[in-house]
Amino acid sequence: MKIGVSLYSYQQSQFFRELTLEDQIREVGENLPGADGIEIVDEMSLRYPDPGEDFVRQWFGWMEKYGTIPVTMDVSFDVLQFRDHVMSYEEVTERLVRDMRLAKRLGFSNVRVLSTCPVEVMIAALPEAERLDLRLGKEVHQPMRLEGRQVQEIVEFAETTGTDRLGLVPDFGIFGFRPTEVLLDQYERRGAKAEASAASVELSARLREGRAPFDLDDVTNQTAGNLRVAYKAYIATGECEPGLAQPFTALKEFTETHVPEPGELDYVVVGEAIMQSNTSLDLMRELAGYVVSCHGKFNNMSEIPGKPGCFQDLAIDYEGAIDALKAGGFKGYVNTEYEGQRYSQDRTRAEMMDEVEQVRRHHEMLRRLIGIDVTGEVA
Repeated sequence: MKIGVSLYSYQQSQFFRELTLEDQIREVGENLPGADGIEIVDEMSLRYPDPGEDFVRQWFGWMEKYGTIPVTMDVSFDVLQFRDHVMSYEEVTERLVRDMRLAKRLGFSNVRVLSTCPVEVMIAALPEAERLDLRLGKEVHQPMRLEGRQVQEIVEFAETTGTDRLGLVPDFGIFGFRPTEVLLDQYERRGAKAEASAASVELSARLREGRAPFDLDDVTNQTAGNLRVAYKAYIATGECEPGLAQPFTALKEFTETHVPEPGELDYVVVGEAIMQSNTSLDLMRELAGYVVSCHGKFNNMSEIPGKPGCFQDLAIDYEGAIDALKAGGFKGYVNTEYEGQRYSQDRTRAEMMDEVEQVRRHHEMLRRLIGIDVTGEVA
């Protein structure tokens, strides 16, 4: 198993013009022992859709200079980019094929599509992936589960056809078992009650243990963003799509039982409990052969009490996930994806999270859990 960084992790530093693209690559190559993988979001790191030949030469120059390797390019589809229509499957496939050619031009081995990308689009683009010697991977993002239909249809297609060009990109957020402490801290700064945070953690524990007061099947078919919007609308209007009525009703009742005189924000905070996928580690082990690469998602690294210099994620089961991938024989990349900066952006710049330090802490944990020494060898 190998490690790298999604440069998405440095989005805040890029926004504030503190780190250039070269600075980000240098940080991976020079300051993260054992790491060499680079993952990018195309529209964040490049002059998209054509960065030009001068950039391509510079890109490979950086790869050689800092000893890094292009691993995965993340692509997305703005299906509303045209004023007169929503993009058809054919148009989305055409854009995916164009993005795959860009990825190949920059030396990437993998292309990641979003969890919302229809499998039909991936299959339509498969001949070009084979021609370019690329692998296509669909992101499995919380609250999705590995047990879901969107994963099953990819695995079944790969098994039926024998292709190794279509697979999965698990986001480690699916191994989360409670809301991250930095999210709850931000909610409390905005006025949520401490009891709401405690209730969210308590409900998360019940869900993980199978003691939930509702069924999550319909919840896990939603994206996290859509689910948050739907639940907030339900709190305001009492209306939602039929499949969500039972969990939303039970969630609201749980909040009212555990939080004194809850306000709208308190309902939202407790609702974060249903964003946890609680996906099966055994299934991760079984599906490891279909994994293209992994997003090492995290929102905050804190020092382990009594172990100076050693760090942990309090909300995501990293040890279980890494062990499952190891047991399944996964040999690819886990690329760090830090997203916790968004939970400090209500504060001053001096109080915001240090992305560089957070990623360095994350890599300390990855090296320790995977068994990578400072030379990059697996112990």
